[in-house]
Amino acid sequence: MTYSEATEYLFTSAPLFQNIGAGAYKEGLSNTETLDAHHEHPHRKYLTIHVAGTNGKGSTSHTLAAILQSAGYRVGLYTSPHLVDFRERIRVNGEMIPEERVVRFVEEEREFFEPLHPSFFELATALAFKYFEEVHVDIAVIETGLGGRLDCTNIISPILSIITNISFDHVQFLGNTLTAIAGEKAGIIKPGIPVVVGETGGNADVRQVFVQKAEEAHSPICFADEMEHPHRETQLKGFCQQKNTNTILSALGFLKERLALNESAINEGFMNVCELTGLMGRWQTLKRTPLTVCDTGHNVGGWEYLSKQLEETPGTLHIVIGMVGDKDVRKVVSMLPKRARYYFTQASVARAMPVEEFAGIAMEYGLEGRTYDNVVQAYNEASAEALAEDTIFIGGSTFVVADLLANAL
Repeated sequence: MTYSEATEYLFTSAPLFQNIGAGAYKEGLSNTETLDAHHEHPHRKYLTIHVAGTNGKGSTSHTLAAILQSAGYRVGLYTSPHLVDFRERIRVNGEMIPEERVVRFVEEEREFFEPLHPSFFELATALAFKYFEEVHVDIAVIETGLGGRLDCTNIISPILSIITNISFDHVQFLGNTLTAIAGEKAGIIKPGIPVVVGETGGNADVRQVFVQKAEEAHSPICFADEMEHPHRETQLKGFCQQKNTNTILSALGFLKERLALNESAINEGFMNVCELTGLMGRWQTLKRTPLTVCDTGHNVGGWEYLSKQLEETPGTLHIVIGMVGDKDVRKVVSMLPKRARYYFTQASVARAMPVEEFAGIAMEYGLEGRTYDNVVQAYNEASAEALAEDTIFIGGSTFVVADLLANAL
């Protein structure tokens, strides 16, 4: 079996949320616990940090991993989704899991897991936890996939839990109120384990959900947006990153009690996170002339920052954009800059909203542009029309950015 055959098997034999959405969601931890027992509970062999939240958990996870690497630890990093290659999800000190290990997992384990009918994410999590044990990581930063309470990563017993923020996303699974979503995210809080909450948006009810859960678990709790941290320069330039930085700095306050982390390692991690961990798609500059940027922000919480940042970009703004249909599309569209030229498109996943439908909604809100069948066509047209002093932005969906990075650059 080749690597391509192995990943195709994983993508097609197990339901992949990245492609089909709700049909891939499996509630409960029974499959995860069965796979974990089969592998003799590998996550118990190393320290872990657990990161949940609606937005910012990827940037937070990567930056923490970069800091820990810089401090000399051997660090596992498990995140999702991937943009170009499945192996982006599972890294050790920035290096992706070898293709051969993915192939061997499928070949050796399929006889055991096929009768379970696991989801793609259940299999990926099992592989990650086992691989981290095999290569003897000191600590692993584990990002939840969706929610927290019933997320299959929630079998770990971390030294620290982090919940970056709460916003509306995946409401069909997590609830249609912020307090309901907060309750699901709070499910990662473990007895006696400290928890850092990045921001509550000033919502007293959301804050109380976390306070109550932490009190029940006898877990120390810190709200990063109520702490004062000095400004810290970071490699990540998105407007949202100051909130993420506050969350990380609050987390470091707890981690320093267990780990050797000096100021040099912290600076190195913040300033070189992309090189150290392979992070992509967070206000990522692809070209300087014209300024070309992509960002995976795809929901209302993400666009609260992106819309402000786009208003400050130079020249005429050219926006290549598509979304998936299970997001609050109208709310996001209402936040998009009116001054831009739009290149409406759709990503190559089944969840993508058809471009004509998306463009129709956008035009209801006064946005002007043309439609393109795929991301590459849209990007090429924007590149042809943009002047040297202009700005090109590509986003609206993780999968739009993935199509761009995989095919256009």
